[in-house]
Order: sequence, then C-alpha cells, then structure tokens
Amino acid sequence: MRSAHHEQPQNGQSRAWDDVGAEPSGAESAPGPAPDPAHPLDWDTLPNAVRERIVRLAAQALGSLESGDIPRQLRPVARFAPAKRAKAGAAALIGTLSESARFRAAVVEWLRENRPDTLDPNDDDPVAAAVAAVLLGEAEASTRVKLVARNAADNELRAERDTAVARAQRLEAELQQVRDELTEAQQAARLARSERSAEVDKLKSRLREQGTQLRQARDAAEQARHDANRDVDTHAGQLEEFRTALQRERSRVATERARAERAEAEAAKARESAREAREADEARVALLLDTLDGAADGIRHELGVRDSGRRPADAVSGASAPGGVGTEVRDGATLDRLLRLRGAHLIVDGYNVSKTGYPELALSEQRERLIQQLGALGARTGAETTLVFDGAGVVSVPTTTPRGVRVLFSDPGVLADDVIRSLTRAEPDGRPLVVATSDKEVVTSVQQDGAYSVASAVLLTVLGRV
Repeated sequence: MRSAHHEQPQNGQSRAWDDVGAEPSGAESAPGPAPDPAHPLDWDTLPNAVRERIVRLAAQALGSLESGDIPRQLRPVARFAPAKRAKAGAAALIGTLSESARFRAAVVEWLRENRPDTLDPNDDDPVAAAVAAVLLGEAEASTRVKLVARNAADNELRAERDTAVARAQRLEAELQQVRDELTEAQQAARLARSERSAEVDKLKSRLREQGTQLRQARDAAEQARHDANRDVDTHAGQLEEFRTALQRERSRVATERARAERAEAEAAKARESAREAREADEARVALLLDTLDGAADGIRHELGVRDSGRRPADAVSGASAPGGVGTEVRDGATLDRLLRLRGAHLIVDGYNVSKTGYPELALSEQRERLIQQLGALGARTGAETTLVFDGAGVVSVPTTTPRGVRVLFSDPGVLADDVIRSLTRAEPDGRPLVVATSDKEVVTSVQQDGAYSVASAVLLTVLGRV
C-alpha cells in the first residue's frame, strides 16, 4: 500500500524537486509531528551512533524511492551501491533529512512499509528509540538524543576508568615484580660478598706462594746470568776465529771476482772483434753485389734490353690471364694440394665455419673444436693457418693454441670480415693464399686480391678426414 505522499499529483503535474531544502512544487507539505520549540533538534550535533543509523536507513530507503521522490542533490547518491551510498553520501543524506520535511516523510513512509521495527520510539535500545523519535519528528527527540549522547559519554568515561584501573593493576604487578627482583638482587649481593671474601683469602694465600716462587726464580736467574757470562767469554774467542776465517774467504772471493771480470772483458773484446770482422765481410759482400748489379746494368744498357715485366708465356696468343683474380676451390682434394704448396697460408672465417659445422655447441666450444682441428690440418700439410673471430662479446679466449695456428679476435668496432680482407692484402703477390668462408662479399673481395676461396662446407670435409 502506498502512502499519501506517493500518490500522483493532480492536474497532470509531475513531482519535481527544487534546490536543496525545497519541497516539491505544486504539492502540499507533508503532515508530521512538529518538533518541540522548547527543545529544538540540532542535526549537526547528533551522536555518531544515531547519525550512522539514520544514514544507513535513509540509504536503504533512497534505493527504493521513485525518482520523483528523490531530491535533486541526492540523485547522484541514489546511483551508488547500497554500501557506498551510506558511506559516500552520508553528509548529503543528513543535510537533506534535516532541511526537507518532504524527503524525511518519504523515508519514514518507506520504513513503515519495509522496516516498521525501526520506528518504535519506546524501543529498549536508547539509540533505536532516538533514531525513531528523530525521524518521526517527536517532541522528545532532542531529549532522547541527549540521553544517547549522555550514555555515550558515560560509556567513554567508564571505558577510561576501566583503562585506568587496568593500568593501575598492571603498575602494581610491575611494582611487585620489581620488589621481588630487588629482594633477589640483595640476596645475590650478600652471597657474592661472602664469595668475594673467600676468594680474597684464596688470592692472599696464592700471593704468598707466588712471592716465594718469585724469590726462587730471582736466585735461579742470577745463577743463569753468571753461567751466561761465562759462556759468552768462551764463545767470544770462537767468534774471533770465525771472523778471521771469514776475512780470508772474502779476500779469496774478491780475487776470483776480479779474475772473472777480466775474463768477461776479454770475452767482450773477442765479441767486438768478431762483430767488426762480420761487418767487414758484409761490407765486402755488399760491395761485390753492387759491382755485379752495376755490371748487369751495364750489359743491359749495352744490349738495349729493358725489363717490361713480361714473360714468354705472357706473349702466347689465343689465351689471356685473369688479371690477378683468384678462383674458388670446390673439392677437398684440390684444397689439400693447395695447402701442401710451399709457403701456403690458410685464412679461416672462424664463426662462419664453426656455426656451419657444429651449430649445436656453445661459441666457446665451437672455437676450441675448430682450433684443434686446424692444428691437426696444419701439422699434416705444413700450411700456415690464421683463424679470425669477431671479438664482440668474447669473455674467454684460448690461452694456448696448436703450433702453426694463429688465433685473432677483431678489435671493438671492427668486423672479422675486415680483418680477413686486411690479411689478404698484406700478403705478397705469388704466395699461395686460401680464404675459407661462405660469406659472398668476403669471397668476392679476396678473389679480387688474388686469393683462392673455399666454402666452409668444403673445409669441414677436409677437417673431418684429419
């Protein structure tokens, strides 16, 4: 059943709320008990227990009221969840209840229909009775509110009294404990005093015994000093004999040192004479070679022969040389023959070969395995081997390498490919030079410099036979 203030207004007018504290326009003020003018109710000074319960009840009612019955300032609060509505909208709910009799009457009507137990001014619980009186606007509301406030103050004083009593009891217990500890300390002090007296007597007796022992020790020390003086006189003669013998030995060593110095000087003179003779021989040989060169130049000048750098094979028609460009080695047998040539030099792109042959290993293990295999290959073919790795990120380098294998790491900011190109260009023309890599750019570069290139897979096949 709906109350009178929930009925639709006449003449087609809808209920609307104005500013805070205003009643709906076009409607009569809701009847309700008038507050006692002799004891006006101050909503701002409501005790916390009364205030919180009123807010909680108003929040519950606010969620069930029609939108036309909700004041404008409470409409945002009505959209909150019930728990948040009572917490975040507490000030707005109390302010609207105190200023708007219409909203208060709507809340009271909702409570009559849904929570009638909360509107009993004669409830045994003073807080519940005060809440009912305030919402119903009874004349005794201020009196009941004051009773709740007084009860709260009494409860606070009672709690403070209980706390003080408990603290006094705790202090008395601590005082008794201190007294017991003091009694125990006094007893311990008396016991320690008697023990110290006995200990002092023992120390006095021990001191007398030590005095006797000290006198005996002094007598023994005096006797030992006398014996030591006698021994010193005996050893002094022996020391003088040793000093005389040492002086003779020093003289002999000085003589031997002088003899050795003379021998060293004579050896130095002999070495200087040999050096001068060798320089004279070298000068004569150089003069002879210069004479031969001059004679050869004279003969070449007489015959009109000029060194054009060409050889008879260069004049053969029907064929042309590649102009210093190297070729690719495609099989292991050819590579083996090249490496056996006198003065052959094998340059290996380290990670290009190791990552092709055994990518499952860590980089350090790849390096170690490749170094050992190249050492065996160099021992078999006699070729000089230079192994180049990128130096970035390398934390451990091999401390020993097989004979004939040179291991290089590129400096920071330098690629191993650039180091390989520099090694290739540093070699003299005509030396058998083989570069092992599958990097196409490096292959093109080293072939232009006259080196042979061999793919990493081909080198690995040769290493597998070692």
